[in-house]
This record gives sequence, C-alpha cells and structure tokens, in this order.
Amino acid sequence: MTESVIDSRSAPAVVALMGPTAAGKTDAALGIADSAAVDLISVDSAMVYRKMDIGTAKPTAAVLARYPHALVDIRDPVDAYSVAQFVADADAAVRSSLDAGRTPVLVGGTMLYFRAFKAGLHRLPAADPVVRLEIAARAERHGWPALHGDLARRDPEGAARIDPNNGQRIQRALEVLELTGRPMGHWWSKTAKAAGQRLGCRLVEVAIVPQDRPSLHRRIAKRLDEMLQRGLVDEVRALRGDPALSMETPAMRAVGYRQVWRYLDGEYGHDAMVERIGAATRQVAKRQLTWLKGWQDLVGKAVDAPTAVAVVLQYL
Repeated sequence: MTESVIDSRSAPAVVALMGPTAAGKTDAALGIADSAAVDLISVDSAMVYRKMDIGTAKPTAAVLARYPHALVDIRDPVDAYSVAQFVADADAAVRSSLDAGRTPVLVGGTMLYFRAFKAGLHRLPAADPVVRLEIAARAERHGWPALHGDLARRDPEGAARIDPNNGQRIQRALEVLELTGRPMGHWWSKTAKAAGQRLGCRLVEVAIVPQDRPSLHRRIAKRLDEMLQRGLVDEVRALRGDPALSMETPAMRAVGYRQVWRYLDGEYGHDAMVERIGAATRQVAKRQLTWLKGWQDLVGKAVDAPTAVAVVLQYL
C-alpha cells in the first residue's frame, strides 16, 4: 500500500468480498445490499457467460432482478474473456457506482481477478505463436497435467494457483517463462497502478473462510446435489448443441461443465461424473484457500455469511 489514498478513511470504500466456492459469498453480498447503499459486482470467471447458470451457481433471475450484479451474463460461451478485460470492466463498474454516491462490492471467488483488480496490470510479454505451438505440441504428447508438473518445478508458487487441467493458464505461464526466464509472479510484482491509485478509493478486503474443511466439503456436496436436481446435465447438453463450442473452449473448462461434457461423451458413468465434479470443486476450494492464506491487507475474516455482513458494514 504505497499510495496514501488507499489508507485514507476519507476516500470512498470499495469492498472486496472473497472466499472459497460454496462458502456463502452470495448470501453475504445480498445481506450487505439489504443494509447499505451498494452496487454488487461479480468477480467470477464463469458467471460472465450467458446460458451457464446452474453449474456456475449463478444467482437466479429473480435474485438478479432484485439484486443486480454487474459483470454477470456479459459474454456468450464461445467468447474468450481475459483478466485485462475483467479489470477494465470492473474499473468501469466501480467508477459508475462511486459517481452515483454508492459503495461498490466486488464479490466472488476468482482470486486471479481480485489480485489483478487490486494490484493493477502491467505489460506482460506479448504472445509468441511459435512458443505457444511448441507448448501445445508438448501438451498433446504428454497432457496438461504433465506440463503443470513441469511448471511446478520451475515456478512452484505460480503452479499452486493453477488447475492442472487449465491448459490456457498453464500455457501462458510456461510461455512467459520461456520468453523471459522469469515466472509470472515476477511480472505481477512490477510497478502497476493499484486500485486505490486508479480509482481514488480505499479497498476494504474481507474473506469468508469456514472454520473447518469438512464443513466446506459438506456445503460443496449439498450444492452439487442441488445443481444436478436443477438440471446441470441438461444445461450442458443444451450448450453442446452449439457447434462453435467444444471441450477446448475456455468457458467449457469450468468445473462441472467439462466433467458433464465427458459424461455425455460416454467416457464414464453418472456416479463417476458426480465424484469427479465433487473432487474438482474441492480442489478449486483448496486453491482459493491457498490464495487467501497469503493474502495481505485483509481487514477481517468471517466464518460464515452473517459474520461477513457484520464485518463489512463496520467499514462503510
């Protein structure tokens, strides 16, 4: 925190409400909205997509009508959506909220987006088609988990924050290593305009961290069961009807969607699909908790949604 405006109590607040999947972030955000003049801004790399409602745990249409969320349903599943696009969109939503005299509340679990919003972006090396093709060829031969292992040996901190099956992010991290000899973390640490500098605000960062892992896992299992009852398989089946979509489309790499896609391809049965979605979701939660464990500048941690509401309100 090098800029005085970030620390100034006179600067308008921008809330960052973070936490692992299924921890109760949406409930907390709605509770805050019931108690203060706020605008909700989604920080979720899957909720940006239209027609991906059940598997993303997107708030229902009725909830969104009563509690609008910026950055929900802003892209079609065939479209790519980058970190840089998120920061630009989030900055615009925050400015609009502040100009209206309200408090922006960024809520979600995509920790890479939160970090980029907080720290700002810098100029990473441009993509190199030759290097990308070479990395893609290695992935074709050995699989993305094997390349993730290579990344873990060369950049353990960066690899710990990337899903071993997320080819897009693994490829980019390896590409940056090949082009510069330095990990992504080095480039993230380069001088960039932080949120307080860009937006003239103070960032109020709060995390929901359940008291124990088993209780979080039970919440994950319950939510998955609800998703399946609501029609997750049918949702993915409908998406598969779009010839422009495939397993390689970034949107379809989201947890739940890729497992159901493979189930519909006949790779495994229903029970195996459910187990794979549950295991992948638990891994996502583990990585989110890893991010939060080392997160600096948290003003408070809450064990559940009601506590998070109380923590946030005392800073507004």
